[in-house]
Amino acid sequence: MTDNLYNLKGWLPRFIRWREQHIKDRQFILMLSFVVGIGTALAALLLKQLIHWIQWFLTDHFDTTEANYLYLVYPVVGILLTGLFVRHVVKDDISHGVTKILYAISRRQGRIKPHNTWSSILASSITIGFGGSVGAEAPIVLTGSAIGSNLGGIFKMEHRTLMLLVGCGAAGAVAGIFKAPIAGLVFTLEVLMIDLTMTSLLPLLISSVTAATLSYIVTGQEALFRFHLDEPFALGRIPYVILLGIFCGLVSLYFTRAMSRVEGVFGHLKTPWKKLLLGGSMLSVLIFLFPPLYGEGYDTIELLLNGVTDAEWNTVMNNSLFYGHGNLLLLYLLLIIVFKVFASSATNGGGGCGGIFAPSLYLGCIAGFVFSHFSNGLDMTPFLPEKNFALMGMAGVMSGVMHAPLTGVFLIAELTGGYDLFLPLMIVSVSSYLTIIVFEPHSIYSMRLAKKGELLTHNKDKSVLTLMKVDDVVEHDFTPVRPDMDLGNLVSVIAHARRNIFPVLDADNHLLGIIPLDDIRNIMFRQELYHRFTVEKLMTLPPARLHDTDSMEQVMRVFDDTQAWNLPVMDADERYLGFVSKSKVFNAYREVLVHFSDE
Repeated sequence: MTDNLYNLKGWLPRFIRWREQHIKDRQFILMLSFVVGIGTALAALLLKQLIHWIQWFLTDHFDTTEANYLYLVYPVVGILLTGLFVRHVVKDDISHGVTKILYAISRRQGRIKPHNTWSSILASSITIGFGGSVGAEAPIVLTGSAIGSNLGGIFKMEHRTLMLLVGCGAAGAVAGIFKAPIAGLVFTLEVLMIDLTMTSLLPLLISSVTAATLSYIVTGQEALFRFHLDEPFALGRIPYVILLGIFCGLVSLYFTRAMSRVEGVFGHLKTPWKKLLLGGSMLSVLIFLFPPLYGEGYDTIELLLNGVTDAEWNTVMNNSLFYGHGNLLLLYLLLIIVFKVFASSATNGGGGCGGIFAPSLYLGCIAGFVFSHFSNGLDMTPFLPEKNFALMGMAGVMSGVMHAPLTGVFLIAELTGGYDLFLPLMIVSVSSYLTIIVFEPHSIYSMRLAKKGELLTHNKDKSVLTLMKVDDVVEHDFTPVRPDMDLGNLVSVIAHARRNIFPVLDADNHLLGIIPLDDIRNIMFRQELYHRFTVEKLMTLPPARLHDTDSMEQVMRVFDDTQAWNLPVMDADERYLGFVSKSKVFNAYREVLVHFSDE
């Protein structure tokens, strides 16, 4: 029995050794990317099915002609169950999935905890199934990335390969849940900022195509949203398409800023029960007043993409207090645009689990419909097909919120099969992106890391500096001296020292000043002065002080400003830690750059 257990435990090391001898790394990475594609597709299909089952069980019996008071109960129950699951089963923070992936990549670790391969699926299915006004896509992207990371970890792959497999998992997740392989690839390159090289491109393609193919096999070949182009795009509508893009950019800015503010409010609440009380009450009231805020909102998107008459569009007000008041349709939809961000923030802030993929698609669809329907009501413009502009609005808001115009274009084209509108999709996406970038330099995903200086970007210099830490370049071989030492004692210390700068420290290890060797070279051999001068009289202040919490970008800025070659480093209590030398930074920079650009 013991021998059997040993054989079971020992097969993996033996396989790893055999693989290293017989299969090249590049070929094995392609095999792993195929497995990641299958795993992410199955995870995406399971998540969508769980959400569908829960929503059908809870809401199938609702009367469409009147308000349903269970909308006040379901969201609170969903957030409560999710919170209990996360706190007592998962025991880890699983919110902000894409931000977590960006952090894993920015830290060059590529390691995501094993529980993320399943915990986000269960948590988000409960949250969204019970009405949480968020999307399932960010949780499944985290799940897919965790599958890639942990699969690479099992086979002892290096950090660079782990990060590529994280990207493969994200690409496969987007491709699998949306049946959009190109969007999966572009999302990984544009949002997760995986470098585009031939070495990375092929594994990402394999994962995306594999996941999308499996989704097509299981769910059929239809696009996720049905869309039929009734009105071909006319060049005369280009000015209105640009205006729509600007409008979507402003909606994206509102969504990003408002979500950040509301999340800040929840962040100041110290206990989970306070967060549940605030988040649950906000979400329940909003869903009761505006039932389309329930869940992902894909039914509303389907309606606006396919409806052609007032009677069809007015069904968006079913189950609400607005039922039967078709004249209030635009007001109703505008209020949804305003309150959607509060519903999404309340869901996650209260303890739920979900992302902003679906909310951005949802807001974009409504924004495009409202823009075109309002314009048509003025009778002052050429007719703007509502369904076409609803489709374009989805690309616009997604591009603005994520700062990812290519992802917006390809995702919407693949989601709906609306390839005939490729040109206006591009115009709207670019217009929206250019609008929001004026006010907000970072996407809703990356702004949290950017504020901490932990964001990896496509800018190689900034990326390399992001990967470096002050702790890694602090040198501790500078010999300290005391302020009451005389010149004679200082010369004795210099005789055995290795460096030419001497930090002057008090009894509590606080830096009082420094003594550069060049400053005392002219008097250090004059013995008649040995007892006349003390270290306190000879020391000077350093040109600047660094702290161990500074980013390397800040460190380099200080070096440039002071023109110094060595600067002291303090801890949070202003105690001396050592020195950072510019030459040490340059050497470390070159080492990281070589590793970073090894492809």
